[in-house]
Amino acid sequence: MKSLTIKEVVLHHVNVELIAPFTTSFGTMENKDVCLVEVIDESGISGWGETVTSNEPYYNEETTFTTVYMLKEFLIPRLIHQQINHPAEVHDMLQFVRRNNIAKAALETAIWDAFAKKNNQSIAELLGGTKKEIEVGKSIGIQQSPAVLVEKVRQYAAEGFRKIKVKIKPGADIDYIDAVRAEFPDIALMADANSAYTLADADHLKKLDQYKLLMIEQPLAHDDIIDHATLQKTLETPVCLDESIHSLEDARKAIELGSCQIINIKIGRVGGLYESKRIHDLCAEHNIPVWCGGMLETGVGRAHNIQLTALHNFTIPGDTAPSSHYWSEDIVTPEITMNNGVIYVPSEIGIGYEVDHEKLAKVLVRTEKITTAETPHPIPS
Repeated sequence: MKSLTIKEVVLHHVNVELIAPFTTSFGTMENKDVCLVEVIDESGISGWGETVTSNEPYYNEETTFTTVYMLKEFLIPRLIHQQINHPAEVHDMLQFVRRNNIAKAALETAIWDAFAKKNNQSIAELLGGTKKEIEVGKSIGIQQSPAVLVEKVRQYAAEGFRKIKVKIKPGADIDYIDAVRAEFPDIALMADANSAYTLADADHLKKLDQYKLLMIEQPLAHDDIIDHATLQKTLETPVCLDESIHSLEDARKAIELGSCQIINIKIGRVGGLYESKRIHDLCAEHNIPVWCGGMLETGVGRAHNIQLTALHNFTIPGDTAPSSHYWSEDIVTPEITMNNGVIYVPSEIGIGYEVDHEKLAKVLVRTEKITTAETPHPIPS
């Protein structure tokens, strides 16, 4: 394979407005500040990644501001002008920085894109993915009432989504799920709690067993795997871990403890595509199905999710809904679309989509170019 040497990195700071506010147990999001990371190699090939953060450290400790700081001051200086023989090497090259996984993933995924393009492959091929199409689910934020939620579910079921995920929190949970299940007894339905409960709520959460959900996602603390193991023993509903899984080691421990029956893999949360694939492979060995969660990505991050989901153990529909469900106009071409609950995995090289620079210009706040490894912070050897 042809190696890659990064000549320049361009940070494109954009602000994108959601079509409609999206509410979780964390709060409500109406727009996003995003940093798109473009790596350019010595032959002029560009690869793209995305910081999948928000402006507040509610999902994890990172924000868009902190990811940009880490990229500029630590991560990019370590990799620029270095020869990369395979993007899998990048994971270890960035381990001198602890955590900051979303920042790492933004740079690492851009390198996967550029490397795949240089070698005339799609990222899916480079990862070993074989699926030609992926099933798509729809994530629905917390609604004003059960009746409003039912109408949302009706709309998305009619559009063909293969799974419906409903955000819940204390006070907006059992009645909401009950209303949906009464109207749609056979729909593939799951609940996502985003760490809104504690083990003291186990009896309350057990009420969800009657609704035959696909899973309940991350009901307990964002950094917990111990209490989830206790909870899973009391529930018939499979527990899925999201925020608790930051690495292959986290996944290994959760599986050994019996903390979950399903794992949600988010590229940003685990630090990139390489770690995502390692977690996928481990889960496959232990018959733990996985699926790809969403972080309200633009088309760049969404395209990476599609490429990853081509791996064989992504057997549950993910949250990679079409662009039109979130943005009035996305920044990639062609637009990411769905046909009867399915998105086709592009056969084109790299992420399979192109950044549309005219559309990018409409949401662009500023750009920064980095061409040197100089940094005011010493990097440990």
